[in-house]
Amino acid sequence: MNDTQDLFDSLPPEPAGAGEPPAPPPAQLVASDDALPLDQYAERAYLAYAMSVVKARALPQVEDGMKPVQRRILFAMNEMRLAPGSKHVKSARVVGDVIGKYHPHGDSSVYDAMVRVAQDFSLRYPLVDGQGNFGSRDGDSGIAVGMATEIPSHNLREVAAAAIHAIENPTAGVAELLGHIKGPDYPGGGQLISPAADIRQAYETGRGSLKLRARWVIEDLARGQWQLVVNELPPGVSAQKVLFEIETLTNPQPKTGKKSIDADQAQLKALMLAALDRVRDESGKDAPVRLVFEPKSRNQDIAEFANLLLSHTSLETSASINLVMIGLDGRPGQKNLADILHEWGRFRIGTVRRRTAHRLGQVNDRIHILEGRHIVFLNIDEVIRIIRESDEPKSALIARFELSDRQAEDILEIRLRQLARLEGIKIERELSELRTEKSELEALLGDEGKLKRLVIKEIRADATKYGDARRTLVEEAARAGITQTVLDEAVTVIVSEKGWVRCRSGHGVDLANLAFKDGDRLAAAFECRSVDALVALTDGGRALTVAVSTLPDGRGNGSPLASLVELPSGAKIAHVLAGKADRRVLLATSDGYGFLCNLGDMTATKRAGKQFMSVDAGARILAPVLFEAAEGQHLAALSSGGKLLIFTLDQMKALSGGGRGTVIMGLDEGETLAAACVAQSSLTLLCNTRGGKPVETSVAPRDWEPWLGKRARKGKPAPGRSQANGLRGS
Repeated sequence: MNDTQDLFDSLPPEPAGAGEPPAPPPAQLVASDDALPLDQYAERAYLAYAMSVVKARALPQVEDGMKPVQRRILFAMNEMRLAPGSKHVKSARVVGDVIGKYHPHGDSSVYDAMVRVAQDFSLRYPLVDGQGNFGSRDGDSGIAVGMATEIPSHNLREVAAAAIHAIENPTAGVAELLGHIKGPDYPGGGQLISPAADIRQAYETGRGSLKLRARWVIEDLARGQWQLVVNELPPGVSAQKVLFEIETLTNPQPKTGKKSIDADQAQLKALMLAALDRVRDESGKDAPVRLVFEPKSRNQDIAEFANLLLSHTSLETSASINLVMIGLDGRPGQKNLADILHEWGRFRIGTVRRRTAHRLGQVNDRIHILEGRHIVFLNIDEVIRIIRESDEPKSALIARFELSDRQAEDILEIRLRQLARLEGIKIERELSELRTEKSELEALLGDEGKLKRLVIKEIRADATKYGDARRTLVEEAARAGITQTVLDEAVTVIVSEKGWVRCRSGHGVDLANLAFKDGDRLAAAFECRSVDALVALTDGGRALTVAVSTLPDGRGNGSPLASLVELPSGAKIAHVLAGKADRRVLLATSDGYGFLCNLGDMTATKRAGKQFMSVDAGARILAPVLFEAAEGQHLAALSSGGKLLIFTLDQMKALSGGGRGTVIMGLDEGETLAAACVAQSSLTLLCNTRGGKPVETSVAPRDWEPWLGKRARKGKPAPGRSQANGLRGS
């Protein structure tokens, strides 16, 4: 609805208690006269609740990078005095405290969150020291979120350097900050192979996908043998996952609805078995990751062997970056690197300012108390006399020594031993130290530059104490891929009426002597090259691609084309084309629409192909026309009512991405487009006599005048005694 308000402007402030459930919808959502359509109220109330849940549960905050449940776990552990040097306690104790005091949900989310913050393979810097079984790389543990966020781990030293730069340079952009941060630094190491431009774009937009791969070493064995040992995996990849993928490749199973494996599966199986002898997982206590791959032959090229493994397993994969978090303004949003570091810098400076002010308050309070004790120390005899003789010693002390109520109360509560001479010296020394500290604190609060320098000093100290070397290597590399060299030679693709396809070497094949299965015959033949592609067009307009080089040879009947592609459920192959990628194609439907494209526009890399033509209900795709583009070409269109229209080809629209196209020919009610072709030097109308005998009527360009017109016109009756039902142009 258009009148839905900005929910983050109307949300109430966060409750003081971290464990309180999301607040009810704000009062201003209800109309002043207490009347509001139920659908509007439900929409606003639900969205307000949903946004509150997002802020209270799902997203990390820019201040500390933690989600609420993680923050509650650490707070509860701190309250339980579970410091780094403390003894371990059972997880149930911590979880019980969290859900009992702070977290208004079940225990499973708390358990999962605590497991994750203790896993050194999930977090670059674990927050909890877990003892016992906290999962492994082969397991999966995490927290479901309401809004997608993918914030990768980074190196502490690099982030500290970037944060310092951001504090010192408030206008620093992403490009400057990337001089300190090379990219994510994942717990498991690996290699980041994305180009620097892709990494920069991800940090500039707050969203992207980075390419990573495993790292390995080559171990030499006896008699010239060798093995490839993977010791670092990309994020989200486990040894078990890689082993499962290898098993799937070397022992493939038929796909759903198929009786046998397809050609691609068979080809990959042969490729893997020809190169890989065995694989085993030797990961353990001493080696968290150790996957051993043994080649079939010691003479195998190491680079090719590694490339094969990277190409077909998760040893090379992608990792998402989605920097969605709650900012200082309390709103969730996608932020770039500069936004995050500048906001965090402001938060840290504000935190240190509040900490300094709080400490100054403590120092002033202690000075106040010590000044009172110092007065007592200097007048101990009189203080004792007043306390002994006075009915109201507190009031008497305040009146005699001009003490505050707080000072008088403290004096009455201290023990006499604290007023000994030695204690007096300590009081004077502590007062001196506190007054010095007070001056320093006041100087900090009065000078923004000093405050920033203190923040920077603390960041450097933490980086020195807790930082470590980068684990993930950042080194650009081309994505792995198996390139098969295909001999470029002349071939003829032969397609039968029942959808069987094969490929013969050379051009000029004697089509009349080709053999087919019983009841089948030739449907089409295409003279092309072995490096070209075959495109199968379904009745629904989906284009499926098969490389000509992978087609069965012409010694037999070939293979069903449907077995070489992933045909959509219920779809049928309507037409087949093959040729060079730059050959022009005329595509048209029986309801009078069509467009031009290149054959290469129709090809797809996936077996499932791509949707290319929009076909309305009741319409069918006419036979595609392959042609070489030339000057002076015309398009001839023939309707089912026997009307012919000829117009210049430049009136047609070219759609490289496919679609419906434009109107080719105007049609009367109940009439359809029967045929269309491209003609330049001649046009032939295909007819049948009443006896069924085929008849051809040729019309030379000089005789086209009666049928020449503009695109989308209805045309005029075609020449010839018999009604034409097809066209052929040249």
